[in-house]
Amino acid sequence: MPDPDAIAQLIARCALRDRQAFTQLYRQAAPKLYAVAIRILRREDWAQEVLQESFVNIWNHVAQYSPSRSAPMTWMTAVVRNRALDWLRRPNLEQGDADYDLLAESIPDEAPGPEALLAGSRDARALADCLKLLTGDQRQSITLAYVHGLSHAELAEHLKQPLGTVKTWIRRGLAKLKQCMEGNRS
Repeated sequence: MPDPDAIAQLIARCALRDRQAFTQLYRQAAPKLYAVAIRILRREDWAQEVLQESFVNIWNHVAQYSPSRSAPMTWMTAVVRNRALDWLRRPNLEQGDADYDLLAESIPDEAPGPEALLAGSRDARALADCLKLLTGDQRQSITLAYVHGLSHAELAEHLKQPLGTVKTWIRRGLAKLKQCMEGNRS
C-alpha cells in the first residue's frame, strides 16, 4: 500500500506541474489503481487503457484536488472507478476475457474480512465513547489533526491559539484516549 503522506506530497508537487513527481506518483499508485480497474472491467487491455486515461485526468485536474475533501488515494481511486464505469457504458463492448478469473485470483484482495470488520466496528464505538470524555479543545484538535490531516502549525492557525497550546491539547487528549481505550479492552 502506498504511503499516504508520500502520495500527498507527490500530488502537491504535481499541482506545481512537477513531471518527476508525476512519474513517482504513477510508480507508487498505479498497481493499486490498476487492481481497481481490473476488478471493474475484467479485461487487462481495458484496465490498462482506463489506468492511462485516469492518470492523464489526474495530471490535468491535480490542481483542483483538495485534501480536505478526501485522502489522495481515495481521490485517485474515485477517478479510476468513474473512468472504468464510463468505459463500461460505452456501446458495443465485448464481454470480459476468459482469462479474467485467473487474473483476478492473482490480484490480492485487500478488503478486511468479517472478523476484522467486527473488531473495527467495536473499536470505532469505543473510540467514539472515549472521545466524549475529552475537553472540546482536545477533541477538536485531535479530530482536525488525525481525521482532516492538519499539521500542528495549521491547527494553531485555524484555532487561533499558540502552537504550544495546541500541542498540549493533542498530547493530553491522546493520553486520555489511550487510557480509555486500554480500559475498554480489559
